[in-house]
Amino acid sequence: MNPYVLTILFSSLGLGTTLTFMSSHWLIAWMGLEINTLAILPLMAQKHHPRAVEATTKYFLIQATAAAMILFAASTNAWITGQWAIDQMTHPITSSMTMTALALKVGLAPLHLWLPEVLQGITLSTGLILSTWQKLAPLALIIQTASHSHPFLLTFLALTSTLIGGWGGLNQTQLRKILAYSSIAHLGWMILVSQMAPQMTLIALATYIVMTSAAFLTLNNINSTKTITLASAWTKAPTLAALTCLMLLSLGGLPPLTGFLPKWLIIQELASQGLAATATIIALTALISLFFYLRLTYAVTLTLSPQTTYASTPWRVQAKQPTLALSLTTVLATCLLPITPTIFTLMT
Repeated sequence: MNPYVLTILFSSLGLGTTLTFMSSHWLIAWMGLEINTLAILPLMAQKHHPRAVEATTKYFLIQATAAAMILFAASTNAWITGQWAIDQMTHPITSSMTMTALALKVGLAPLHLWLPEVLQGITLSTGLILSTWQKLAPLALIIQTASHSHPFLLTFLALTSTLIGGWGGLNQTQLRKILAYSSIAHLGWMILVSQMAPQMTLIALATYIVMTSAAFLTLNNINSTKTITLASAWTKAPTLAALTCLMLLSLGGLPPLTGFLPKWLIIQELASQGLAATATIIALTALISLFFYLRLTYAVTLTLSPQTTYASTPWRVQAKQPTLALSLTTVLATCLLPITPTIFTLMT
């Protein structure tokens, strides 16, 4: 793609997210979401493959539906209460409608069915943008409106997302779909504490972005989109294959890796709020997600696939792509747990 066009598209992505971040008016926030959606569509369809065009069409329809629901809920709330401010979404019907629309926008279960299919149809680099940057603006609105939403709705969305996010990834062989279900599960953890401790939602979002960026950049570096090709990744990048295992276990939330930090803090907060049953359920659903991360780790390190590999043999060649971002995100995805006392200090 022309570099000038890419510059315009990336600038529009930044502009849309910044507009939503800085706005206190629903119309401005809605405009930011729309700019975001329109800017990423050419990036998704740039390969001109039928599957990419299909994924782009699905994404556009879903995002347009969610944006229309948000605009309708904001207009209804202004009609009832006379307020267009984001933090004044006080009517129970409009707040529930807004939260449902935002859940559809980010891909929370049970409104998640579009996310794995869309991620499967686009490239890994575009999938990275879709899984990280495109979540920021809707999550900012979720955090601002969570205080007026019904706690049962938030808990239902969170527990359903963590359960389906783990369950849906069990039988997958396509790595992009596995990362999509991983995204759904992590979003469930964020939503669960968005009402009682929004600062923990931000911590969970930051660690999710770091770990997901490391996962996508790793797969992009070794040019792998299927589980079967992971078994031969060590032939051209043995060190990266070893670090990939740590990064996958961090996504699963195993100590002493970075992914354990948000889960630990969220479960501790739930227990302190007297929600021991909710904390137990979400911890058990994390075990389901951990299973397919362990399965990927097993595929990377301990197996050579018995099936015939139809891909070309990935010989060890000199990498021609920059690896600074990959190095930074991999280190951050595995080594941030020791700063937990600092986070505790900043939160209190």
